[in-house]
Amino acid sequence: MTGVRRLPTRFGVVTALLCLLLLPHPAHSQAGLETHHDWDFSVFVAGGTGEEHLNSFSEAQIFTAGVFVGKILTDEIGKGWRRGRFEYGVDVIPVFRQFRPQTIWGGGLEPVILRWHSSLHASRSAPFIELAGGALRTNANFPTGDTSAFNFTARGGGGVEIFTHPHRSVEIACRWAHISNANLGVKNPEFNGVQVSIGYHWFK
Repeated sequence: MTGVRRLPTRFGVVTALLCLLLLPHPAHSQAGLETHHDWDFSVFVAGGTGEEHLNSFSEAQIFTAGVFVGKILTDEIGKGWRRGRFEYGVDVIPVFRQFRPQTIWGGGLEPVILRWHSSLHASRSAPFIELAGGALRTNANFPTGDTSAFNFTARGGGGVEIFTHPHRSVEIACRWAHISNANLGVKNPEFNGVQVSIGYHWFK
């Protein structure tokens, strides 16, 4: 019973420390965050899991790797928690591999990535949200069946950039991902799932 009584207290202490760590502050109040760059270059890897034919989020597993190029279009705009900067970017994805339910290789391009960088941050960490769309070509029909080897992609989500240097950062993100052929094939079973990615950025 003693351990049971102490658990909420310890949990409360940990929660309070995390809240203090993640408490947002204006970005210009801390050193180490680069807020006035124009260009954004990064490499990334991502893993996703989701459903295709079955109502199971563990049905399909996908791995991707690629290069991102972004251009900051605005200075900081907005007020309060809405203050931030707008970025337009493009992903080139030379590596696309599905492990389950079958092995499929391919590559893709996301010519439209709209990213909003929040001016709020905790220490050297700054959050962002984004929407993206593009296309994917594979060596076999995706998903399996009487579908299509050419598909369209859409995703949305957000993450955090952890600055290791004024012009360098590590990105950790989580997104909802969608892949479908827009009825180019006889059948159009969609991939819908969750994608987690890690990237490394260089700013100019």
